[in-house]
Amino acid sequence: MSTNWAQNFTYSASDGISPTSTSEVQDLVAQATRVKALGTRHSFNNGADTEGLHIDTSGLNGVLGIDRERMTVRVLGGIRYGELSSFLVQEGLALHNLASLPHISVAGAVATATHGSGVGNGNLATAVRSIEIVDGEGSARRFQIGDPLFDGVVVNIGALGIVTELELAVQPTFDVRQVVYQNLPLSAADGAFEEIMGSAYSVSFFTTWRSESIDQVWQKHVGLGGDPAPTFHGATSASRKLHPLPDHPAESCTEQLGVPGSWHERLAHFKLEFTPSSGDELQSEFMIPCQYSFAALTELAKIREQIAPVLHVSEIRTAAADTLWMSPACGQDVTCIHFTWRKDWARVRALLPTIESLLGEFGAIPHWGKLFLMDSSVIGPRVKRFDEFKKLVRAFDPSGKFRNGYLDQVLGS
Repeated sequence: MSTNWAQNFTYSASDGISPTSTSEVQDLVAQATRVKALGTRHSFNNGADTEGLHIDTSGLNGVLGIDRERMTVRVLGGIRYGELSSFLVQEGLALHNLASLPHISVAGAVATATHGSGVGNGNLATAVRSIEIVDGEGSARRFQIGDPLFDGVVVNIGALGIVTELELAVQPTFDVRQVVYQNLPLSAADGAFEEIMGSAYSVSFFTTWRSESIDQVWQKHVGLGGDPAPTFHGATSASRKLHPLPDHPAESCTEQLGVPGSWHERLAHFKLEFTPSSGDELQSEFMIPCQYSFAALTELAKIREQIAPVLHVSEIRTAAADTLWMSPACGQDVTCIHFTWRKDWARVRALLPTIESLLGEFGAIPHWGKLFLMDSSVIGPRVKRFDEFKKLVRAFDPSGKFRNGYLDQVLGS
């Protein structure tokens, strides 16, 4: 049996096969009674679990072609963003954004609406222009942007099938410089949250919730630029490279101090050649409409004495509105409030109801690949196209081959 990256979850499947083509995936799905895809295993919950067959997507790894007229790249679903980004740079191309880690697979990130940051940047799934997915009958179905069901299929949370190919929008390559500020007073975000988050192409807050200040503000500016301003809304420019965790060395982090470099070496927080961390952590994340950002952070600050002892660090980012049915940003700009917890599930589980209740006042929707307790009775009313997606699940997987405990929790009956 295998475990996820953080080793907090052991998968139930005893069998695993790594196909290298769509046709192989079709045959495997057609013959299986229970089946799930397993990618880079960076999910913290049971979303990819099955008691049947695991299809290891690491064999579906490669670039199939570039269409420079349409400005797209076609890839196999198991490719990681790190390898794809390195390839695109050599071709003079770029993706619009990256998540914190370049180690994750494209298909997995898209399926869970994983995101980078930036008030004008949609999550990673918004780059998809076409998608090929093998449904519960073993049929390979392709959807292009503009097709009636396209917006329902892209963020599929593993409920519709096995994603074998994707086509992503690309753009000309660009340079980014990264600047870090320290000790931003939380009060500075009162009435200025969107201004602060819009101060660069991509902006992240990091805080341990041990004080009334945001510990670090990471700005990712497009272009070569000049020296960073010494202060920013009361925060001061860092004089050395920093890790989001104050007791960790910064060598694994992408370059800072305003040194310009290629997008693929700056938009992610961590370098591909380093293991992202020891894995000694758990993660949760909740998305709320942007207009409630300061109010939500203020409420979290009131319980920081409960949060801080269980927490490594919290990251706050933004994602632009999209039209993807199961995206937490469907129809709304969102603020993403992320918690990297200490690896103590008993304490985290005890605290999550408080977090979910507090953020629930602002309509919080969970990140599909992280730890949460809310179920379909809570999630359903908050996801705008929830009932339509459930109909899509029944059409794609009538016999329930992809069903598991996670989907029972999220989707209900």
